[in-house]
Amino acid sequence: MIRVLFFGPVAERIGARELELPCVAGMRLQALIEQLSAQHPGAFDIVSFIAVNQTQVHDTQLPLNDGDEIALMAKFSGG
Repeated sequence: MIRVLFFGPVAERIGARELELPCVAGMRLQALIEQLSAQHPGAFDIVSFIAVNQTQVHDTQLPLNDGDEIALMAKFSGG
């Protein structure tokens, strides 16, 4: 399973703080995001930070493995 965590406005648009999804052999981060985007239109338009196993990533072609944790969040601001 892959654990997907959502923070801030992303969680609000998804309607959940986390989901668990089956890991498919050969799955890449981009495919996971596309799958979730189809289920939650507009929710990922505001994503500006992606982490895999608590490390920020920019390569959406990154292969995923069983047990990975993905975090998706929007930019935060405040004072």
